[in-house]
Formats: sequence, structure tokens, C-alpha cells
Amino acid sequence: MNKRWYDADATVGLAVSLLRNSDELTRKNCASFIIKEAQDKGVVIKNNLLSAFDYALRRWYDEEETIFEAMEYLRISPVEVQKELAFDIIEYLEVSAV
Repeated sequence: MNKRWYDADATVGLAVSLLRNSDELTRKNCASFIIKEAQDKGVVIKNNLLSAFDYALRRWYDEEETIFEAMEYLRISPVEVQKELAFDIIEYLEVSAV
């Protein structure tokens, strides 16, 4: 059984792992990229993120609001969009590493 939502798909898990292991600036830039790409694919967050952001921080991506928002976009995306975004994230991080 998967404990983390992003482990349900190997590609999504890899993308999140690569993002997590990136440097802080790359994580923030990639988070902005994820938000834009998710919005372009029609993903909409309907609840107030700031109220959710106020709870006790437990996950690695809860520490920075932009990264938290990007992960929320990825989490609520339909499975096929998650997969597309995962490939986009991997490609983005590969290009950023060069």
C-alpha cells in the first residue's frame, strides 16, 4: 500500500523525488512551472490554499508556499494529467541541471 499519494505512479514518484532533491532555487522555479502547466491543462484549486498552509508543517513540501501550491496542483490533477506533468517536471529538471 502506498503511503504517499505520489507513489501511486512510478513516473510521478520519480518526478517528485527529483524535485525534492533539487536545490532550493530550482525547486521554487520548478514549482512555478508546475503551477503554470497545471493551470494550462485546466486544473483548478477550489479551496483556499492559505488556510491549508497554516497547519503544522509535516511534509517536505509544506515548508515553502509556492512548492506547497505546486504539489497541491499535482495532487488534485486527474491521473493522466499527473503523468503528463510528471514528464514535464522531469524534462524541466533535466534542462535545469545542464
